Amino acid sequence: MLEILYRDEHLVAVNKPAGMLVHRSWLDKHETVFAMQTLRDQIGQHVFTVHRLDKPTSGVLLFALSSEVARLLSQQLETRQMNKTYHAVVRGYVAEDATLDYPLTEELDKIADKFANPDKAPQPAVTHYRVLAQVEMPVPVGRYDTARYSLVELKPETGRKHQLRRHMTHLRHPILGDSAHGDLKQNRGMVEHFGCPGLMLHASHLQLPHPVTGDMLEITAKWDSRWQNLVERFGWQARVPALERVEFAADCGQDS
Repeated sequence: MLEILYRDEHLVAVNKPAGMLVHRSWLDKHETVFAMQTLRDQIGQHVFTVHRLDKPTSGVLLFALSSEVARLLSQQLETRQMNKTYHAVVRGYVAEDATLDYPLTEELDKIADKFANPDKAPQPAVTHYRVLAQVEMPVPVGRYDTARYSLVELKPETGRKHQLRRHMTHLRHPILGDSAHGDLKQNRGMVEHFGCPGLMLHASHLQLPHPVTGDMLEITAKWDSRWQNLVERFGWQARVPALERVEFAADCGQDS
């Protein structure tokens, strides 16, 4: 069952596990478990997708319970009324808090996007990032005798495909576990030394005006055991205590 973070008569938000697809895709034909179908069966009614999280990304995933609410939420997404906050563990010491304004070319799938224009100009892409914690571990990874890591908070202002992964790689601080844009040696090191496989990217927080009532919703998804074990191993618990639990705004209903 999916962890339900918020639910009312109009929408529902869940904490999507890492490794689960949002819905069926030709890219993963062998997969049989999807967040959309799992939630539909769990609550006994049809759900409508509003936004997506990549398969390896965990965290807040929002669904509408009617096509009309889905349309309203899509409009909010397009007009940037949804504020998303992610957390990631990246390679190296991120020097300072900053904003990266770096346009990205569109990533095309060979089949799904075979009719798309491959020469399309790079699209604006903006990510705000903040350093929360850092650590140096006495383990050899690559050509170094020790390994440095940073825990960062990421707030995308735009929503380009793989924006956060590509932006952090552009900064030379790839997200750990990123098989497409990351550092293979670092990814292997995370598994070998810390028993932590998979992408270390989590959609922690979503803030938006309710599409029907207008009340501000703030929904937070707690980290899974993989995240919490790594945070404890790196001694970061005191820096991020709020993410050890789920928090709701005072006016948010909840269903667990």
